[in-house]
Amino acid sequence: MRTQTPKTIRWGIIGLGKIATKFATDLATIPDAELYAVASRSQESADSFAEKFNATKAYNSYESLAKDPNVDAVYIATPHSFHKAHSILCLEHKKAVLCEKPFAMNLEEVETMIATAKVNNVLLMEALWTYFLPHYQYILKILNDNTFGKILKLEADFGFTRPFDDDSRLFNKELGGGSLLDIGIYPIFAALSTLGLPDAIKASCTTFNNGADSSCDMIFRYNNGATASLKSTLVENTPTTCTFYCENATIKLNRQFHTPTSITITKDGKEETIDFTGNTIGYNFETLHFNQLLRDGKTESDIMSFDFSRNLIKTLDTVRQHIQLEY
Repeated sequence: MRTQTPKTIRWGIIGLGKIATKFATDLATIPDAELYAVASRSQESADSFAEKFNATKAYNSYESLAKDPNVDAVYIATPHSFHKAHSILCLEHKKAVLCEKPFAMNLEEVETMIATAKVNNVLLMEALWTYFLPHYQYILKILNDNTFGKILKLEADFGFTRPFDDDSRLFNKELGGGSLLDIGIYPIFAALSTLGLPDAIKASCTTFNNGADSSCDMIFRYNNGATASLKSTLVENTPTTCTFYCENATIKLNRQFHTPTSITITKDGKEETIDFTGNTIGYNFETLHFNQLLRDGKTESDIMSFDFSRNLIKTLDTVRQHIQLEY
């Protein structure tokens, strides 16, 4: 009996910056998937990206890519403030959409995206790649199995220094720039994916002169007594680790915890470190999951579900209310 070859998923990418480069690099490692089309507002940028990653088509408009009948799925890698519009553009042309995190700027936008996906019966997923990484799936199993008892405390941070640049998307408040949406989402994700929605939130921030948040400190409290101490900053180099203090052990996701990294488990004074670094950047894992959902005719991920994306953006909205950050 012949084994049927899986359908090749033909990908398009909208927005051709650093994240798109990482995505395209790892896409090239995936069997039965190809980068078919790319789109930028600049034909020169599109041509350059297409040449580098062997894409068949290079468009100078996002609409042209969305209308291409040969595109099966689109990775949205434009600035945060455009995620809603560009996702809807593709969904309305029946393209499956993998939209880079944060899904959108607020809950209202996310709900509109989800509603559009449902009306068009098309797959939509937020691309929060950490959820799919082997090291993170490993610690989720440990925590869900209660291997070392319940979580008492979580500490997670993400911080680096970058000279302020008015022209950079990272610092542009109108584009969703600042520490919270760009990198604060990772510590918040760590809390939500392990402890769930907090029962109380306390948050404070510092800002740049243009009003974008330069750092954000958050405390999540849970009725079971657990706490999560979370931090994001663009003005300080922090360890960028995530540590779970459980009843019987400490589990630490080491530096750059949101990427493929190592885990150190400390129990009874003894340390064990497990290395999860591999041969890819790590974007292949979410893409493999998405490709399988598409082949199976699914319209929602069972891992990065709509409800999880809703809870994530709701929490980000709540933190913004506490620190009086408006876009």
